[in-house]
Amino acid sequence: MMIYLEHDQLEIGCPEVHDQARCSISFQRTLRIPDDGRDYPLSPGLGCFPLRHLDDYADRLPDEWVRRGGVIMPMFQAKAMWLNFGGFSAYPFALKIATGKICAITGEHWINHLNTDPQDYLVLPEQPWLDGYCVDKGVIRQFVAMPLGKGYTVEEQVRDSAQHGGLQITAYPMKAERYEAMRTGRYSEMDMAPMAMQSPQEEGMGLAPGGRMRQEIYEDDYGLDAWDQRHPARCFITIANSAQWMAITGERPPIEPLTAQHYTETGLPWYDYYDADHEAVSGSDILKSVKSVAQTGKEKGETALPDNESIHGTQVVSLLDTRKRKVREYSASESLES
Repeated sequence: MMIYLEHDQLEIGCPEVHDQARCSISFQRTLRIPDDGRDYPLSPGLGCFPLRHLDDYADRLPDEWVRRGGVIMPMFQAKAMWLNFGGFSAYPFALKIATGKICAITGEHWINHLNTDPQDYLVLPEQPWLDGYCVDKGVIRQFVAMPLGKGYTVEEQVRDSAQHGGLQITAYPMKAERYEAMRTGRYSEMDMAPMAMQSPQEEGMGLAPGGRMRQEIYEDDYGLDAWDQRHPARCFITIANSAQWMAITGERPPIEPLTAQHYTETGLPWYDYYDADHEAVSGSDILKSVKSVAQTGKEKGETALPDNESIHGTQVVSLLDTRKRKVREYSASESLES
């Protein structure tokens, strides 16, 4: 398995499994939706966060960060992000996503294999993106960056420690023989349905649950046996705050995005996506019990989320599935002249 960084996205390839086994992941800047208990539509993508090889800055980083390897990205505190999944082919992958080594789908501690009871992974290409933690069937809480050690992140609320931060991703390709059988139709009738860095753990960034958003996490229609768990690809994404990013890389972080209120007032669209061909998994009881950033801030007497006013009158555009699909040919007996 190989992971490359190209044009600010991770490209995962598994040539030892199949020459078509490739997918990509990018980390999108976006609006932070209000954390007010209401369910909001999908927010737009505002461009990729920059990614850099962590090893390129090893001499400026704490040993713990260097040991993890992977990549580093910047986020402003209290800003949001989502993960965009793509690929050069329609080769299926099972993808595990964790923040602070807490699974974003189940809320359980990280383990190095796939589980289906409950399902702790996404399936690509059926799942086009992920905006946050699966807290209910058809509802997520948005990923929001917060500093470790302040009690806001999911890691601190579930593990009672601020140790890891960042994002952890593991990708498993579909078994080659299963993919070939599927491609040739043999399975068509089967069940397919330099700053002060002495204490990085205290100064690093983690992810916390923000506002509620309508988004389904789809069930695995292929089954656990479809995945090649002998060839995983793992990557740790360290999140640096804006000052750390400038000190480490010498680059300015991206400008802060518009507020959700300002975006809506300009008449720009929000989005909705529904795939009737796939069932959504149930939400996690663990993640449902985790306090959102606004709830934790209120308990602490802090204003954790500026510009958190509720939004009304959003213009919602339904997104169509534009992924590659086979076109049905006309019959050979059909005359073009008729």
